[in-house]
Amino acid sequence: MRTGNEPVTARSALRLRFWLSLWGLVWSGAGAAAFALAARPGWAAACAAVTVLAAVDLAVVLHRIHQGPHYQPGRDVPPYEPPATKP
Repeated sequence: MRTGNEPVTARSALRLRFWLSLWGLVWSGAGAAAFALAARPGWAAACAAVTVLAAVDLAVVLHRIHQGPHYQPGRDVPPYEPPATKP
């Protein structure tokens, strides 16, 4: 929802989120493998869970990046009125 006070040149942080997800995926995968080799099943499972979360986040980010830019109203479109609150 457009409120009128957001920056005109606001950009999405999807590319940053992509790189952070990739970084988390690599390190948590390496941690899961290292803990599995060190016979620490609890820590290996925790790292594997973080690996799965990072992979899901990476898939969502890639999907949104491939969707491309969405319509944003220009300067000539007035901001939406905020919803009225009940007293």
